[in-house]
Amino acid sequence: MDASWLKPIVETKYLSAENAHRYRAILRYFYIQHERMRQYLFPEEVYAFLKQHAEFADYTEDELQQDLDQLVKWNNLIARQETSHVRTIEEFKKKRFRYQCSPYTVEIERMIRTLEQLGDSFGGSLEKTRFDRLYASLSRMETIISANFQEKPDEIHQVWEETFDYFKKIIHHSADYIAYLHSENLEERMTAESFLVYKEQFTAYLRDFIVALQKTSMQIERLLEDLPDEGVNRFIEHVVDYERSIPRFAESAPSRAECIEEKRETWRSLREWFLGRDGHESELAFLQHQTNEAIRRLTRIVQRLGERHHHFRSRKGDYLHLARWFSQLSSIEEAHCLSAVVFGCFHTKHLIADNEATDDMYRDVWDEVPMEWVTKPRVRHYGEKKKPQAIEEKKREKEEARRRYLEEKAREEAELKQLVKDGKIVLAELGEVTPYVRKTLLAWIAKAMGKEQPTVKTENGWNIRIVRRDDTICLHAEDGTLVMPNYEIEVMTEGGSEDGDGV
Repeated sequence: MDASWLKPIVETKYLSAENAHRYRAILRYFYIQHERMRQYLFPEEVYAFLKQHAEFADYTEDELQQDLDQLVKWNNLIARQETSHVRTIEEFKKKRFRYQCSPYTVEIERMIRTLEQLGDSFGGSLEKTRFDRLYASLSRMETIISANFQEKPDEIHQVWEETFDYFKKIIHHSADYIAYLHSENLEERMTAESFLVYKEQFTAYLRDFIVALQKTSMQIERLLEDLPDEGVNRFIEHVVDYERSIPRFAESAPSRAECIEEKRETWRSLREWFLGRDGHESELAFLQHQTNEAIRRLTRIVQRLGERHHHFRSRKGDYLHLARWFSQLSSIEEAHCLSAVVFGCFHTKHLIADNEATDDMYRDVWDEVPMEWVTKPRVRHYGEKKKPQAIEEKKREKEEARRRYLEEKAREEAELKQLVKDGKIVLAELGEVTPYVRKTLLAWIAKAMGKEQPTVKTENGWNIRIVRRDDTICLHAEDGTLVMPNYEIEVMTEGGSEDGDGV
């Protein structure tokens, strides 16, 4: 642990001291003049500024001098004796000073001013272009490494600074905006009817951010994985050498090795934010999850507001229209049919049964066998009678189920092999196929088209490549006809290879 973390910060005492209102007014004036490039101020200028306000009507110059001396002791101001216009020895002995605010004070006042503008709610934003800028900066970094550092040292340093400036803005602004979406003030505003006016703008803003995030983040992840560690270390060394070449009067500057290690930790933080660490989910995935949750929450709130709005809306016109509709019908049978469509079935009963689970993801509901439901007496002290039974050995049933399963898989694989002609499956030339074949082919195509190279390994060991043609075809199956793009599946190897992904 660094010893500087444990030291008290004397420069912040003016914020809570007894005369804090006087100290804060003085230092705010110094900060404003510092931002206007006026570094040194005379006490007369400060006194003239304070006397313009009613709170300092009884303020004296002696009190101002005491406050300035106290602020100098707290390292908030730096006093410098003015000797340029001294004409006599007496004037020199009076030690007329000019004052300048210290760097700590400038940063403290800058932070306070930011907090004052922030108010009680979180700020931040989900700016989608920051990911594009970060990707462009990382691409420049990759180009410099590939060119063996032919760029000038100041340009290398600028690329490093831009990269982490965009990265810090992404972290800070996105974290603040996610906290804003979960804040209590926004929850209260969302429950008001006036929120319906902004719901489209909110949803579109979050949706556009998600689209840009998914598009650019994958490119950034691929780029971070491709950057060589040796090249990044050399890049960091060039950055540290440039920073150390800048002349500074520092008594205890960190060594070169410490600076390099610090920047390596910074680089590891960027990689872990996008790629994760030790199998844990990355912060990028967490941000995407939080944004999706915010969209779902907004949708639920809008739905509840809409239901509340329709609950109080008069349905008189709807009922009059239905009444005229019923009055125009010629028979009671037609009225019953219309009633069933409009109001649904009366006195319906909902039945539920325990169904055995199946491992077949393609099994449809109507393929399941009917289940029997045994009703129980509605008495308070009813209890089922149970008799001790022996454990039945179902080895024969298990072997039979295993045999049927293997036969089914062999039959399905035989169907797929029959489709292969000259090393490929041409969907345009297929006749009517079974639902299993249709679902399997579409699963292969979907898996392959989701990769950069449309090559995958199937569950039965085939290495295939998907080739798309320009026209469209009709794929006929037993359960219907599908209009789809014209694909050809090239079977490169059948079994025995370990390359590719299983489908």
